[in-house]
Amino acid sequence: MAAWLVHVYTASGAFVAFLGVVAVARGDARAAFLWMVAATLVDGTDGLLARRADVRVQAPEIDGAKLDDIVDYLTFVFLPAYLVYHFRLVPDPWALPAATAMLLSSAFGFSATDAKTADHFFTGFPSYWNIVVFYLYALRTGPIVNLGVLLGFAALVFVRIGYVYPSRTPTWRPVTLALGALWGIAVAASVWMLPEPPQLLVIGSLVFPVYYGVLSLMLQRGRR
Repeated sequence: MAAWLVHVYTASGAFVAFLGVVAVARGDARAAFLWMVAATLVDGTDGLLARRADVRVQAPEIDGAKLDDIVDYLTFVFLPAYLVYHFRLVPDPWALPAATAMLLSSAFGFSATDAKTADHFFTGFPSYWNIVVFYLYALRTGPIVNLGVLLGFAALVFVRIGYVYPSRTPTWRPVTLALGALWGIAVAASVWMLPEPPQLLVIGSLVFPVYYGVLSLMLQRGRR
C-alpha cells in the first residue's frame, strides 16, 4: 500500500501541471509559478519516499522512473513553455518557435539513453525550464535577452556535460542539499510576492544556480 501511495504521489504532479496550465490560461502568472513550486516539492521528495517504500519490489507493475519522467516533462517543460508563449516573454514572432525549442529539445533530452548516468549525473541541461522562466519573469529581463537565454539552454540540452543530480551526486551533497533548501525557501518567497518580489531576494537566490553550474563543470572535468 505504501508503495502504491508513493506512485500516486508522483503522479499527482501531472494534476499540479494541469492546474498550472489553467492558471496561465487565466492570465495568473503568480498562481502558475506557485503550482511549479508545488511540483518541485513533489519531485524533490518522491524519490526518497520511493526508496523508503521499496517501490520496485512492492509495486513492480509501475515503472516509477518512467512515471517520474512523464510528470517532470509536464511540470518542468510543458507548463513553462506555455507560460513563455502565453505571456509573450520573447518577441512576439518568436513566441511559438521559442516554446517549440523548449518542448522538442527536452523531449530528446528526456528520451536520451544517457540522460541519467550510473554515477548520478544528468547529461545535458536537465530541462529546469521552470527555474529559467521564473528568473526571466521575476527579473523582468527584456524579450530579446529572454529569447537568447531560452535558445541557449535549448542548445545545452544536446551538449554532453554532466550536471549534478542534487539528491544523489555524492560529491558535496550535504552542501548542495543545504544550499538547495535555502534557495527553495528564497524562490518560494519570491514567487509568493509576485508580481513585485524584492529584486535583492531574487538576485541573491541566484547564488545556488551559479554554485550548481560551477560544481557541475568542476566535476565534469574530473569525470573526463
